[in-house]
Amino acid sequence: MRKLLAAISIAMSIVSLPLHAAPLKVVASFSILGDMVKQVGGDLIEVETLVGPDGDAHVFQPTPADGKKVARASIVFINGLGFEGWIERLVKSADYKGKLVTVSTGLNHTRTMTEEEDEHDHGHGHKHGTAVTDPHAWQSLSNGRLYINNIAKALSEADTAHAAQYKANAAKLDSELAALDSWVKAEIAQIPASKRKVITSHDAFGYFSDAYGVTFKAPVGISTEAEPSAKGMKEMITQLKQEGVKAVFFENMASEKVIKQLAEEAKVSVGAPLYADALSPKDGPASSYQAMFKYNAGKLVEGMKLNQ
Repeated sequence: MRKLLAAISIAMSIVSLPLHAAPLKVVASFSILGDMVKQVGGDLIEVETLVGPDGDAHVFQPTPADGKKVARASIVFINGLGFEGWIERLVKSADYKGKLVTVSTGLNHTRTMTEEEDEHDHGHGHKHGTAVTDPHAWQSLSNGRLYINNIAKALSEADTAHAAQYKANAAKLDSELAALDSWVKAEIAQIPASKRKVITSHDAFGYFSDAYGVTFKAPVGISTEAEPSAKGMKEMITQLKQEGVKAVFFENMASEKVIKQLAEEAKVSVGAPLYADALSPKDGPASSYQAMFKYNAGKLVEGMKLNQ
């Protein structure tokens, strides 16, 4: 009898144990944002990323599988600022009823840039010569800290039982980004202001420029598939020679063709690839937001030292 009572007691205690809630299903539009969301959410969430490592969000074309990812998510995180020109179509086709969170909400300052390409529409809906919002705000760590705050807020509202954990994760990450921001500024301070000039394959580092005092030039604007005009290439090569700029880079998700042509004609070498719109795979040098920023800053400083 005692054995029976003991068995019943054990069984009842097992039944009464709280069940672990399934991870909150979320979607992030591109790999950099997906990493930020995962760092804030930890094991409490399950993140699916639409545009993965080394992927190009500018030319991304959603598939039915992407629609299924969106349909089953509780939250979809996007950058906004026109970066995901395809998101409205995807959300509509998926009949998504959940929350759409724009992580760039609340920026103190947004940049504008001129869209040079008018022959192709990559989902941005821009016309030749049109002034558009520069969407690459994550290229300032100060803005990245805002993204983290917005992510934590959205996760806390969707999963109130774990709000304290999301906020704690965000506070830890915010501290790391603040320290990294100071490090980047110190590294770039090694280079005289007049020598902080860099050529990249497309115009993705404007916010980095504003935050850290580096001048970036690019043969093309926001679109990674745009082709520079012959006149534009000639002017850039002339400027590059006159100013002695030897820091020339392409981005991991962009074509090397234009930047290699530019470097060949200007007789300079191309540096290691930078990570602008996408992380590297896990075994690469930029597998997280922090790793990306540290890597990029290091390579930029190496390149700008050649300008001296």
